[in-house]
Parts: sequence; C-alpha cells; structure tokens
Amino acid sequence: MSSLTFTRYELVRTIRNRRFFFFSLVFPLLMFLTIGGSNANTEIVPGVKFIDYYMIGMAGWGAMLAVMSSGARIAAERSIGWVRALRLTPLSVRGYFRAKIAAGYLMAGLSIAILYVAGLVLGVRLPLSNWAQMTGLILVGLIPMAVLGILIGHLVTPDSLGPVMGGTSALLAFLGGAWFLPSGWLSTVGQCLPSYWLCQAGRLTVAGHSWPAQGWLVIAAWTVGLVAITAQVYRRGEGKS
Repeated sequence: MSSLTFTRYELVRTIRNRRFFFFSLVFPLLMFLTIGGSNANTEIVPGVKFIDYYMIGMAGWGAMLAVMSSGARIAAERSIGWVRALRLTPLSVRGYFRAKIAAGYLMAGLSIAILYVAGLVLGVRLPLSNWAQMTGLILVGLIPMAVLGILIGHLVTPDSLGPVMGGTSALLAFLGGAWFLPSGWLSTVGQCLPSYWLCQAGRLTVAGHSWPAQGWLVIAAWTVGLVAITAQVYRRGEGKS
C-alpha cells in the first residue's frame, strides 16, 4: 500500500465519521453562530471585535480537534492489529504517520474554511493579507497538536480514547483562550501552550501584528518535545509487538 493510497483511505474514513463531523466541524460552527453572532459589534480590546477573535478561536479549536483526532485513531487500529498488518505492506512508518497528519490537516482546513465563511456572513472584514497570515500561523500552530494526537493514540485504549481526547482538547482550548480572552494567571499559563498561540494568531493579526518570539519558541519546543516522546513510545511499543 502506497502512502498516497493510505492517505486517501484515511480521508474517506474521516469523512464517514459522524462523531468527528459533529465535534470538529458542526459544534464549533454552532457556537460561533450562537455566541459570535450575538456579540458581533462588541470589542474585546480597542480595535479588535469579539466576533473576529471568536471566529479564529472556534476555527483553531475545530482544526485542533481535527488533527488530534486523526492521530488518536491509532488507538483503535492498534487494538485490532491493523498497525501490525500494515508493517507487512510496502507502506513505511513515516508514510503511515504522514498520512495521519495529512488527513488531519485536510479536515482541519475544511473546519477553518467553514468558520471563515460563517465569519464573512456575520460581518468579519479583514484585508486579504491578514486572512493569509492568520491562516498560516494557525497551520504552523497545529503541528504540535497533530503530534499530540499520535502520542495519545499510542498511549490509550479505544475505551478511554473518547474521554482522554475530549478532556485534553477542552483543557487546551480553555487555557488557550478559544472561548474567551484569558487574563491573569490563565493568560500566564496559556502562553506556555500551543493552543494559546492558535487563538493569538487571530487577535494579533487583526491588530496588525504577528507572533512574538515567545510564540514561535513555544510551538517549536512543544513540537520537538512531543516528537521525541512519541518516537520513544512508538519504539517501546514496537519492541513489545
């Protein structure tokens, strides 16, 4: 099985997953339409409307769920021996993980696009350069989230996958400011998390700025750390199989 074939298979399987569609596409959209629509003209800080910030918060949350869920499905594949069976095919280990990440990113892109369209309908107006910069920062910020999903898939069982995924993504969204603008100690803690900078991608872009050095360092540190941990967990599991 080639990497391209497996990626297509992953994408089709994701599209057919109704639970995924609800939590990563429909639920963030409904929250944005309900909460963002009723506060369309409110400013959270001077020059930044709540609806602009909330749109990117929901887009980031939905995209985060998409990339994490794609990798976390490894837990079910491990339980039925699918991962072991794939080792007997021409598909390489890197190809397997690339397919997971690619499928997650494709669905994350769909989630982002849906929220952007909803934002335009409700009155979000930004220069084209701002849309491009905001999207680029989100896609970079999703890298550690994709690796985290793969790590979760190697650590939990299918029975515990739902609670672990739901709890982890909700906590990251809460501390990252997906649902509201964090302040005080929440902001201090949030700045150490990649989910915080996903949301900041929108607020800073609207205000005419990009991530500071701290944002890039947090994303890079989480990515490197999670890749190292995931590689170790994978090798340990491979030795037991």
